[in-house]
Amino acid sequence: MTTLAHKLQNWLTRALGAIVWMSALLFGLFILSFYFVALLEGNAEQWNGILPELYDPETRTATVSIGIHFAAGGIILILGCIQLLSSVRQKFPTLHRWLGRVYVFAALATAIGGLTFIFLKGTIGGWIMDVGFTGYGILMFLCGVETIRHARAGRFDRHRAWAIRLFALAIGSWLYRMDYGFWFLLTDGWGHTDQFTGPFDYFMGFFFYLPNLLIAELFIRRRTTLSVPWMQWVSVITLFVTCAFLLLATYFFTSHIWGKAILALFGHHWNF
Repeated sequence: MTTLAHKLQNWLTRALGAIVWMSALLFGLFILSFYFVALLEGNAEQWNGILPELYDPETRTATVSIGIHFAAGGIILILGCIQLLSSVRQKFPTLHRWLGRVYVFAALATAIGGLTFIFLKGTIGGWIMDVGFTGYGILMFLCGVETIRHARAGRFDRHRAWAIRLFALAIGSWLYRMDYGFWFLLTDGWGHTDQFTGPFDYFMGFFFYLPNLLIAELFIRRRTTLSVPWMQWVSVITLFVTCAFLLLATYFFTSHIWGKAILALFGHHWNF
């Protein structure tokens, strides 16, 4: 018999998927429009308006590396949302396979671009931030390799599990911005410094991706971990709070930051 908690869980899971897809798509378009297009147009200094000292004309290789990181990161956010749709996998398997190849290649490029930047220049926050972001890049590279390796070997259950882990990492940069936005809104930036060396900055160097992997593991093993009734209600409450948070965050960032960059891109090319 299907319980109320189970019904709510299924409904909220679908709602969360739709919200994540919409928000990640918007953020992916913002990344491509604000960072990568600026690099192509020779206007990479505008990056420093959001992330200080990110662009330095004296370190061109590092600039190109982080530009690749941003561009590929935008691609994996957009394609990852499509690749996880069961309807695409079932009705268009050939499209799923080809998009999957692009998706994994972009994930590897994201990891290599970010790791190269850290190796050549380092992050603004120093060695603690370096360690956190390096771990993120290594894990993304590993998940990308394992995703394609199991797919090619026909081990589709393992392939799907690694693809979910990869997507959990892909949305890390999206959650990183959201977490900072709400932290500033609620605490006026307590624990943050301009050089990203405050306690909150150090915490965020790891928090933006490690909890994602934990949630991904719970999702992968949900048939066993969520079989206990009280765990189902914990899941319902968690899903509801997450949906509400992401909806509010998406509205806030789209209206204040993402939307302006995306519309500016369209206006530049289409003369709106």
